[in-house]
Amino acid sequence: MDMTKNKLPMMIAGGILLIVLPFVLQSFGNAWVRIADTALLYVLLAVGLNIVVGYAGLLDLGYVAFFAIGAYLYALLASPHLTEHIPAIAAMFPEGIHLSFWVIAPIAALIAGLFGMILGAPTLKLRGDYLAIVTLGFGEIIRVFMNNLESPVNITNGPRGISGIHSISLFGHDFSKSMNVLGFDINSVTFYYFLFLVMVIFTLIISHRLQLSRVGRAWMAIREDEIAAKAMGINTRNLKLMAFGMGATFGGLSGAMFASFQGFVSPESFGLMESVMIVAMVVLGGMGHLPGVVLGAVLLASLPEVLRYVAGPLQDMSGGRLDASVLRQLLIALAMIGVMLMRPRGLWPSPEHGKSLQTPSTKS
Repeated sequence: MDMTKNKLPMMIAGGILLIVLPFVLQSFGNAWVRIADTALLYVLLAVGLNIVVGYAGLLDLGYVAFFAIGAYLYALLASPHLTEHIPAIAAMFPEGIHLSFWVIAPIAALIAGLFGMILGAPTLKLRGDYLAIVTLGFGEIIRVFMNNLESPVNITNGPRGISGIHSISLFGHDFSKSMNVLGFDINSVTFYYFLFLVMVIFTLIISHRLQLSRVGRAWMAIREDEIAAKAMGINTRNLKLMAFGMGATFGGLSGAMFASFQGFVSPESFGLMESVMIVAMVVLGGMGHLPGVVLGAVLLASLPEVLRYVAGPLQDMSGGRLDASVLRQLLIALAMIGVMLMRPRGLWPSPEHGKSLQTPSTKS
């Protein structure tokens, strides 16, 4: 009870800070609010991947595939693309397909979760590097499909991507339009910030409850020693499939939100480097520890944009001989190497292995 009282002022202060943050960033320009929006999206992705990698100990390098599935599903069902390129669908929906985000998002989450279980089914006996290679191949297969499904029927528009995607509407207000509330001008990126923030909080609550549940403890037992977990009577097959499905569900939801936020999707957004970056967020922050995962996601999502303001002056100092984008990647790599050398278990690691499996003591 005392611990709850001690944490309450910090939680209230943190909540106020998160509410005020977009308005402070907005005074410096909408680009900074977009960086915050992107960071929240990556937090959603990292929390979903943490279920697979952090809780169950399954190295998944194809997680971006579920992100792509959710994004493309939203793009197809909330844009004029299908009715413009497929006459049969145009005849069925003469006024176009204009499904709401609140209808598509659960569908995207469920379909991504189904694909996650489909991916997990043939990989149940694989571990470590072999599992990483198979999941990496799955991610590349999805990207290649999105890149080539434009003939003989144009479904994804190939490398050109899908544009004209509708933004989210809530209580009759379109998020693409600004609104003045109590003298504050709330623009599109600020609306998306608050939506993403609510989704992140909701996802963190679900993930935390999963961690403390019987399923979460079974996942951690599989992570520590799968053979011992199986000997104790844990159904490792079903629990692995559940981990893949739950993680993919968050990926699909994130993809739908990404498509509505960007208004455009293309295969370039779902390449191998995106998967590597999401895994790096989980590892850098601290696998299996939600605060660490959030910290890693925020740092790695915002650091490249912040370093634009560092790489530019360095490029000028070199007389333009060094490319700013290369410098930015170099600085990020050096920062990650330094962190992993000094904090090999992550910036904010989980409790020592074994302690996480113990039942919390009930001291008086």
